[in-house]
Amino acid sequence: MDEEDPRPLDDAEEKVVRALARALLVLPRLLDADLVREQRLALQEYEVLRHVSESPTRLLRMSDLAARCELSLSGTTRIVSRLESDGLLKRVTCEQDARGTNAVLTYRGLKRLQAAWPTHLASVRRHVLDHLGELDLHRLSMALQLFGTPAEPADPDR
Repeated sequence: MDEEDPRPLDDAEEKVVRALARALLVLPRLLDADLVREQRLALQEYEVLRHVSESPTRLLRMSDLAARCELSLSGTTRIVSRLESDGLLKRVTCEQDARGTNAVLTYRGLKRLQAAWPTHLASVRRHVLDHLGELDLHRLSMALQLFGTPAEPADPDR
């Protein structure tokens, strides 16, 4: 990439970048507001419960949980502490490494997640999927998954 002489964005590129920036700010707020209003559960709490529930053993090492939630370890610890105080998760020492800690989903946590899931699903449909119309969702998903990774150099013949 030539940082000394960057190529300006054309009108379509500018609109995409600005719309994406807005979506990245607005969507989490909207999804969180719906969950808090209807379930009294914050989006980050929901995400922590979801990630732990998706583990085959319903147990995740705290560092892995933080990585999956895209949070710092200290931020994850604060959320897990709140969920633990509500009886939704518990923390146990890792069997393989006594220095590590696992977050474990409790039965109550699973029931809480199952109760919140319809609210989250409706929110995602209303705020995201209902706006995508006839877009190729597979191609969109593939493109979004590449965000934050180095792009291939542009093919000058394309």
